[in-house]
Amino acid sequence: MKKAVIQTGGKQYLVKEGQTFDVELLGKKDGDKVSFEALAIVDGDNSEFGAPVLKNKVDAEVVKADYQGTKVVSIRFKAKKRVDVKRGHRQRYSKIKVLKIA
Repeated sequence: MKKAVIQTGGKQYLVKEGQTFDVELLGKKDGDKVSFEALAIVDGDNSEFGAPVLKNKVDAEVVKADYQGTKVVSIRFKAKKRVDVKRGHRQRYSKIKVLKIA
């Protein structure tokens, strides 16, 4: 099975054809095609590594353009000082499906 390492949103992902996963918000619409440069490709025993990227592209389709993840709550508390701050954050994501690793 062919796998590739791509980079988007400051993170690297190990992907294979047909895989669906979440990335940080891309700013695209549902059904849009996107392509990523491959940092590395692994096909069985053969491996190719870019310096820093390969000429090969990874084609994907946006399945769900914009949705929010689960809420992450951060708490700041100092005992005996009456300091109690609670903050919440929900990250926005795009769901993509890998179509082809060229």
